[in-house]
Amino acid sequence: HVQLVESGGGSVQPGRSLTLSCVVSGGTISRACMGWFRQAPGKEREGVAWIDTRGRGSRYADSVKGRFTISQDNAKSTLYLHMNSLKPEDTAMYYCAAKWGGAYCYTEPQAFAYWGRETQVTVSS
Repeated sequence: HVQLVESGGGSVQPGRSLTLSCVVSGGTISRACMGWFRQAPGKEREGVAWIDTRGRGSRYADSVKGRFTISQDNAKSTLYLHMNSLKPEDTAMYYCAAKWGGAYCYTEPQAFAYWGRETQVTVSS
């Protein structure tokens, strides 16, 4: 039974940093495609960052490239999203997602079988 549990959201001022965590249970984090997605009010869910935890690299949406970093800690079975230089437009509910199996990690939300609940990030002065 796979579970993903996010934490680390909060309210910050523009320019500040936050780190989101996603603890994975019931699955091996080191053999997964994993991603962070977000959804702002009235908008569709969008991908932010993805990582092939089998050591095949990571990808970022253009809107966060250079500011956000996705990483994993296999010993803690935890996925992270380090967010720097936050902007008001980063305000959204953030979700982590995972998929096991397959040779390629796709980035679309429908490619992911398991989702965490969400954690809210608010960037406002």
